[in-house]
Amino acid sequence: MAGAQVPCAYSECVSDEEGQAPAPSRLLWLVFVVAAVVVLLDQLTKHWAATSIRERIESGEGAIEIVGSLLKFTYAENTGAAFSIGTGFTWIFTSVAIVVVIVIIRTASRLTNPAWAIALGGLLGGSLGNLIDRMTRDPGPFRGYVVDFIQVPNFPIFNVADMAIVGSSILMVVLSVRGVEFSKSSQKVSA
Repeated sequence: MAGAQVPCAYSECVSDEEGQAPAPSRLLWLVFVVAAVVVLLDQLTKHWAATSIRERIESGEGAIEIVGSLLKFTYAENTGAAFSIGTGFTWIFTSVAIVVVIVIIRTASRLTNPAWAIALGGLLGGSLGNLIDRMTRDPGPFRGYVVDFIQVPNFPIFNVADMAIVGSSILMVVLSVRGVEFSKSSQKVSA
């Protein structure tokens, strides 16, 4: 019957034809590309902050004012979580971040919506960006500090990874409120 809904395995039902959801492997690649872009931007900007801004702060020159006191580039080593909560428990945050990364990758394999792929990619990239710091910076693996350098009034200092995590979280809430499906187990097939 034309237009009847036929149960089928996801890989058999989904094609790249107009009106169909993109294949899961394509969306998984989108997740990884978005994550890679976030990690690259995050690590490059943290390197810049650690080499240039840190020296400026240590020499007494102070932060770089971008938009007066509304936006500054400074340097901070965050050994806690968001808002510097939990300083001294870095190994817990590192362990949680590893679990989050694994869950995101497993969840992303079921995606059928590009907007959700972008959101998960941003969340994955932000998580990996801060996880890289925790694993590679002093005082050592699982205990390293995260480089923060973006400062706005009345808010903790943050970095590109943090922006990706917050932005992705907001996108996920918007997608959920609008009822955008994360994945579909079957698609309509026409004869």
